Amino acid sequence: MVLTDEQQKMLDGVYGKGASLAMEVQVGIAKCFDAPRMVPIQKVHVSLSAQEADLWFASRLLSAGAVCRISPTVNPGYSVGTFASTLSDTAKTHMERVDQVYRALGATMTYCCTPYLYGNKPRKNEVCAFSETSATIFVNAVLGAKTNRESAASALCAAITGCVPEYGMLFEKNRFGTIAVEVDARLEKEEDFALLGMLGKKIGRGNPVFFGLPPSIPVESLIALGASLNVSGNYDIYAVPGVTPLVRDEKDAFGNKEPLRTVKITQKNLDDLRDKGHPVSGEKISFCILGCPHYTYSQVERVGGLLTKPAAVPIYILTSLEVIEEAEKNGLQDHLYRFGGKLIPHTCVDEVNCWHFLKGMLGVTDSPKAAYYMTSAGVTLTVQDVEQCIHEAIQGKVCE
Repeated sequence: MVLTDEQQKMLDGVYGKGASLAMEVQVGIAKCFDAPRMVPIQKVHVSLSAQEADLWFASRLLSAGAVCRISPTVNPGYSVGTFASTLSDTAKTHMERVDQVYRALGATMTYCCTPYLYGNKPRKNEVCAFSETSATIFVNAVLGAKTNRESAASALCAAITGCVPEYGMLFEKNRFGTIAVEVDARLEKEEDFALLGMLGKKIGRGNPVFFGLPPSIPVESLIALGASLNVSGNYDIYAVPGVTPLVRDEKDAFGNKEPLRTVKITQKNLDDLRDKGHPVSGEKISFCILGCPHYTYSQVERVGGLLTKPAAVPIYILTSLEVIEEAEKNGLQDHLYRFGGKLIPHTCVDEVNCWHFLKGMLGVTDSPKAAYYMTSAGVTLTVQDVEQCIHEAIQGKVCE
């Protein structure tokens, strides 16, 4: 591969050991994918897993003198303040150390998995470096920007060097659809789109193009679709003709080629998935968790409208600090709290350190992704639409 003079200086250590280490990692990735060159980027999002290996790598870069050329936003870890009574001293210290290291590197500590809604929104055709399973596919599919599915480490290296290897989703030829997905089912709620995304094994590998979807789809439903696709499979991009950018019709979607295969999704496919593993009616639940990916203000507002009676179990709503500040200003946070709802910032469902107190319990969620991730903490979640989630939280049990 060919490096510019500036990139070669970075690799050679002219700008310090930290920048050299970051570039060395990226050159290694470039060789793996036969990338011809490194290209500049404008925006970065780092998934910040808050795990030991993540902290070790970020700390090594910092101790070598690395500083981010592009300040990245970061994924949620867990809120030390919110979970102070249940976190171990080790867990508190660990999260505080993660925060210190990433701040010192120059990251913007948003702790949100939907950064494109709050200050880090790539423009159409803009090259960027995003990690996080639901964010990368949203950037490619819905915003029309270009990113590969970076890891926490590779995205952090990109923030330090200001460039990425040119391969994969950065080439237009790789962004066309390869699978025609004909959907003959009712898609009315976010849960329906999430369930559609959970059919990745049926859809198979490739770039899916969905036909039969509504002509207008709320952003929350597009987020849910992409998030679930990357739980059930491994997808960089999807398309909905007439909805996602640059895809007006079938001709656009497949780049004037025929799809490699056609897959049909029926209402029965969605219903079977919805009913799979559903608990017996009347079984007690211990909590409700919403916000995977993080809830938008519109979603939080909807919960407020549904929550008109005190809940029998806690309702945990994961969202961004921006949403919480708006909810506080408008009195929505007080309303939720009065009826058992709690807005939680900076936190992901995939953090055993803060959710271990729910181990062995049954809860309800509107997110298949949350149900999948929380099994690592020994937590069982049944998936319902948000209306049913709130109804069951009020009743304290699984309902018909």
